[in-house]
Amino acid sequence: MDPDRTPMTDPDSLLERSLIDEFLQAHGTSFGTLNSLPAAQAEALLKEASRYASSRLMEVESRARFLDSIKGDVDLID
Repeated sequence: MDPDRTPMTDPDSLLERSLIDEFLQAHGTSFGTLNSLPAAQAEALLKEASRYASSRLMEVESRARFLDSIKGDVDLID
């Protein structure tokens, strides 16, 4: 399946995909060139990229919550 044509329903999915692309580029590869790597190496890179994207998404969400709390829109403690 072509990753550029995958339907994305989660609002954060485009950002997540961009973060994964950023990680892969920083490591000298891309979605398009992953197939040329040994399977174990490609899988390891994708796992690392996923962890990187998840941590960055959590950072973005935390910052958004913090800014909302400053404006008085939400409580920081659930």
